[in-house]
Amino acid sequence: MHQHIAANDPRLSWAGVISTEVSNKWVMPWRIHHQERELYHSELALRAAMAAGVRVTFQSDTTTIEGACNMFEDRGQIDLVVDDKLVASVSLANQSSFRFGNLGFGAKNIELWLPQFGETRLIDLKIDVESEILAKPSSTAKKWITYGSSITQCKTADSPTKTWPGIVARTRGYDLWCLGFGGQCHLDPMIARVIRDSEADLISMCLGINIYGSGSLNQRTFYPGILGFVKIVREKHPTTPIVLISPIYSPRRETELNDVGFSLRHMRHEVKRAYGTLKAHGDENITYVNGLDVFGSDKAHLLPDDLHPNNEGYGIMASNLLRLLPRI
Repeated sequence: MHQHIAANDPRLSWAGVISTEVSNKWVMPWRIHHQERELYHSELALRAAMAAGVRVTFQSDTTTIEGACNMFEDRGQIDLVVDDKLVASVSLANQSSFRFGNLGFGAKNIELWLPQFGETRLIDLKIDVESEILAKPSSTAKKWITYGSSITQCKTADSPTKTWPGIVARTRGYDLWCLGFGGQCHLDPMIARVIRDSEADLISMCLGINIYGSGSLNQRTFYPGILGFVKIVREKHPTTPIVLISPIYSPRRETELNDVGFSLRHMRHEVKRAYGTLKAHGDENITYVNGLDVFGSDKAHLLPDDLHPNNEGYGIMASNLLRLLPRI
């Protein structure tokens, strides 16, 4: 016997979301304001509908958790974290339900880390019929926003807690807001507005690889694009630490010029130049991290497609960023 908990039950907290879309049947997390989705490029909106870094949290003494969701073919794992420990992971690819058992007795903090790729609409949860469910106490954790490409969304990580943002956030105890959008990190002003208008104690931005791949900005527009993006964010975050991270290693892209004459070496130079200009103009809380220090040429064997790290590679990125990101 179970008791049903609707996805919009106020005792469930949705962490890592910008907005939630609520129907009479389900709740869907968004990493943009879903009411404004037509103001975003359609491909960006599709990625923003994926729940990278999103967690459903609550407290309960239940020994089992079941859930119902929409069917979606290309979708990843859902992770169960109990009292800050990863307990189990279940695939939601082409599945409309999930179950976790043997959770033990007694009250515990529960986090369901939703898949980092594929759309997830949660319909309800089921817990033991005589169990209690409570809202998790308001978090006092520092809020960290990280913006980037598929290398921040981390589709090829084994599960959502194995992404590099997930590892860093859980290691440092941060409240993660992941704005990694596969193929769609193009310094969109609308994303700058989202970051500007969100609470944050630390902001990191991994910039360049999507812009290189599509040629969406060139040697005239990339550098000022970074400056403008950061300045929009600074309108409401005047002293929040901001970290600019240039592209990680990608073999042929290091020297091969794209359609607008950029290589990754050029792009690293421009990201560092933007950092220097912002600092010279009074920004004392901006930091530059060279992407090669995050993931360098010695790890090329961990790039199955010469672009995206595998699960081991994302773990290495996390280890290096734990060393390189400022503490808050």
